Amino acid sequence: MTAWVIAVVSLALTLVATPLVIVVATRSGIVDRPGALKSQAAPVPYLGGVAVFVGTAVGVLSGRPSLLIPLAAALILGVADDRFDLPPPVRLVGEVGIGVAVVATCPVRLSGVVAVLLVVAVTVLLINGVNLLDGLDMLAAGVTAVAAAAFFLLLEGFGRQTAVALAAALIGFLVFNRPPAKVYLGDGGAYFLGTALAVLLSAAWAPGLSARVGVAALALVAVPAAEVAFAVVRRRRGRMSLMTGDRGHPYDRLVARGWPRTSASLAYVGVEALVAVGAVTLAHHAGLAPIIVFDLAVAALLVALAAGAGALSPDQEASA
Repeated sequence: MTAWVIAVVSLALTLVATPLVIVVATRSGIVDRPGALKSQAAPVPYLGGVAVFVGTAVGVLSGRPSLLIPLAAALILGVADDRFDLPPPVRLVGEVGIGVAVVATCPVRLSGVVAVLLVVAVTVLLINGVNLLDGLDMLAAGVTAVAAAAFFLLLEGFGRQTAVALAAALIGFLVFNRPPAKVYLGDGGAYFLGTALAVLLSAAWAPGLSARVGVAALALVAVPAAEVAFAVVRRRRGRMSLMTGDRGHPYDRLVARGWPRTSASLAYVGVEALVAVGAVTLAHHAGLAPIIVFDLAVAALLVALAAGAGALSPDQEASA
């Protein structure tokens, strides 16, 4: 199938599947209830990630069907976490297993133990990064949709087909996830999206592609990766367990300062869009050195923005 056909079919499937999963989640009690770490005032159905998976599967089946193994495993692990609140060690073991499945199904330029460790580490990082991003309506889905669109412009073959399907599926999902959200991704969706980004990043390092593509692609996953780094710094400074949730993320701090939740989400999407434009442009028109400088500049920008929002300080310091 051509990219346009994949996009149309993925969008249509997600638009049909999302209302269905809303009904299933509501009837089965898989809903996100209001709480201390929640931003909504009423229960909202989870399982939105199932609909996004259905839409994305069109591109995966068209390009590299074996990729459904890590993607489905991520969805299943996340849905199980939504339903049963899995202990952190169980989640970590599952995430590592998913990373190994990515290695087995998505070839990269590197080989040996180093490649395995890098891909597994990146998969675990991005699963948790997207999960941390999924704190406001349309935030995680919006950022990932922009990243997927950029991957579509960078990649070839199965990576390109997977990226366009993911972008189209997320656009369909955002019809229901935009504020006020009728459905959430849930952990199933967050784990799935993190794994999908790991797959696309691995595809950017596939044999035959220019090193410029692989290095530029690193910037596309910088936002979710940085979210993990900021949480680690903030929680260590506050002497909190790294497994303990908090409301100190940059988007939380923006909301606490009076930003509307929609504006906070759009700020993230806007930053990702600027990064995507720069990464795609440089990958096609610049040498390796400028792309490396760009990646470093993106990292510095994200740190500066997080520090400015107070997201590197524990709650008590930020509010002082």
